[in-house]
Amino acid sequence: MDISIIVPLYNEAESLPELSKWIGQVMKQNNYDYEVIFVNDGSTDNSWQVIEDLRKEDPEHIKGIKFRRNYGKSPALYCGFERAQGDIVVTMDADLQDSPEEIPGMVEMIHKQNLDLVSGWKKKRYDSKLGKNLPSKLFNHTARRVTGIYLHDMNCGLKAYRNEVVKNIEVYSEMHRYIPYLAKNAGFSRIGEKVVQHQARKYGKSKFGLNRFVNGYLDLMSLWFLNKFGGKPMHFFGLWGSVMFFVSFAAIIVIGAMKLVALHNGTPARLIADNPWFYITLTGLVLGTLMFLAGFVGELVSRSNVDRNHYNIEKELA
Repeated sequence: MDISIIVPLYNEAESLPELSKWIGQVMKQNNYDYEVIFVNDGSTDNSWQVIEDLRKEDPEHIKGIKFRRNYGKSPALYCGFERAQGDIVVTMDADLQDSPEEIPGMVEMIHKQNLDLVSGWKKKRYDSKLGKNLPSKLFNHTARRVTGIYLHDMNCGLKAYRNEVVKNIEVYSEMHRYIPYLAKNAGFSRIGEKVVQHQARKYGKSKFGLNRFVNGYLDLMSLWFLNKFGGKPMHFFGLWGSVMFFVSFAAIIVIGAMKLVALHNGTPARLIADNPWFYITLTGLVLGTLMFLAGFVGELVSRSNVDRNHYNIEKELA
């Protein structure tokens, strides 16, 4: 099979017939052997009934997955990735803001430029500048600095992947925003970008609020930390725990020495217990010790991970 198209959706019943027809036209024009996997993420409207009707009309190409409740976009993509059979896997939103006519160009880029992943870039958007455009630019700037992947729109829903990419990454929680980073961490670093057309929303309303930018920042920090120290937690906790401990230990020696010097010279000096720096350094000693021990615990957890020696091997000569 040439292409698998995964469409996660939540309450998009109105747009599904038009989207399905649009995808079918593009696929037939380019003679692609394809499948469309609609993942109904616990919709409360009649989205699933629409998917069933589309399946009856085109059982060869239309497939569907229905969640019992709303889990989020990442779980929807995860289940779609598991079932995708195409050589190229395309993800797109169900709200008609992503154009299926961009798919052939993205597929061509993967083949001709030997890319693992092509991400869309909605250079011209039809969203509110204050509500979505400006936060999105700040989000993408931060993501570029942290991940080292210089995409203009990392969170664009329209992406194309080689099948082996989606089979070797785990999309969980709300990590769909950082699939290019997950792919890079899995060894798929040939990542390209294509300017794509952004359509104005035709039906319903956006499901995303400003809280996604806060959550996105926290998820980015989690991914960065796990990628850098997930397999060697002692390198982080042990290092900074040791630094904190020895700096605090040196500081408490200085405080004690200053007290002894004052006593030796017969000058008045307050009790060590009355010195606020004593308690600050004492806290530093405790926290440094705890961080060091956290590194040990982290190493124990890491060593017990069944996937600790799982590596993505691209080729092998035996």
